[in-house]
Amino acid sequence: MMPIYFSAVAMVNALGDNLKDIAKNLTTGITGLSPDRGGLINGKMTWLGRVRSELPPIPISLAKHNSRNNQLLLAALNQIQPCVMQVIQRYGTNRVAVIMGTSTSGISQGEFAVAEHQYTGHIPASFYYQQQELSDPSTFLSTLLGTNGPCYTISTACSSSARAIISGKRLIDAGLVDAALVGGADTCCQMTTNGFDSLSSLSTNQCQPFASKRDGINIGEASALILLTKEPANIALLGVGESSDAWHMSAPHPEGHGAEQSMRMALQSAGITPDKIGYINLHGTATPLNDDMEAKAVNRLCGTSILCSSTKHLTGHTLGAAGATEAAISWLILNNNLSLPCQDFSASPRDNTLAEINLVTELSYLKSSIILSNSFAFGGNNASILLGKEK
Repeated sequence: MMPIYFSAVAMVNALGDNLKDIAKNLTTGITGLSPDRGGLINGKMTWLGRVRSELPPIPISLAKHNSRNNQLLLAALNQIQPCVMQVIQRYGTNRVAVIMGTSTSGISQGEFAVAEHQYTGHIPASFYYQQQELSDPSTFLSTLLGTNGPCYTISTACSSSARAIISGKRLIDAGLVDAALVGGADTCCQMTTNGFDSLSSLSTNQCQPFASKRDGINIGEASALILLTKEPANIALLGVGESSDAWHMSAPHPEGHGAEQSMRMALQSAGITPDKIGYINLHGTATPLNDDMEAKAVNRLCGTSILCSSTKHLTGHTLGAAGATEAAISWLILNNNLSLPCQDFSASPRDNTLAEINLVTELSYLKSSIILSNSFAFGGNNASILLGKEK
């Protein structure tokens, strides 16, 4: 089976609206999170990772797809559109897949429409139901690009866009397409913010993965796009893994068996042993249950030999966009030879009751050009992406 490569990568998130700014803030540890009181209906404080830059407008001809979610995707696409169009011209419109991941799509447009209806008695003329359909991110991009190959959206909560990457790889491996534009987007909206708060999973402070006083997540918004092809590039998609605990509707398996299975499957598919990994980008949500089970799973996989950390205290938990965002961050570390993101214990000491893992706490660099990136979701829906430089 021929290797599959990351031919182009783009991101927009709380750390910046381009790869240069994201790389700078990632290595200096400058968080994109900030206090926010407007997202919760009970008026409580939380922290959110909002994208602050102005987003490009959706073309008038695609007004039915006009949502902040799709604006985030368009902002990412603008970074790599020439490369994407070259691939479409090379292989044909029916040989390029568009697979996106999201958990909310443009549901915020529905929230605005309901609010206006309550106030005026009328739904705004700019509202179209399909703006909030889960299929809309992939439909929007496919329509914009003029492709007619496989096109669909995956919504498996926080593993959505990681599974979009896996799906794109499998379509190429199966010979159904020659290239796949994969990734995802999610936007800050009241449904997710208040939903996580109702689960007592939302922190009122900046989130603190693997810290003793961690008390929940911070939600962030983001988009990330990755163009997968068989054309040789600097970074390859080495392997993928997935599993399903089906343990609980919202809580992970307490021992992390599904998380471990997902990581081992990714390694097995690549023919790589754990000792070859240079860094693990942890799911690391800063909820008590996730960090506990993930530490156990990583400890069983590799003990304390491999450097690892979570980046969610920098970007926020970007939900359906998290898998692609963190795979893209991993690509950025590899491609630009960046220092590894440090775990921040300035507000709370490290939780020493967790299974011991080798968290990055000081300036460190990759000793091996292979990164494993984890994404775990509600229902025990687990995905792991293995990427690296080919020798």
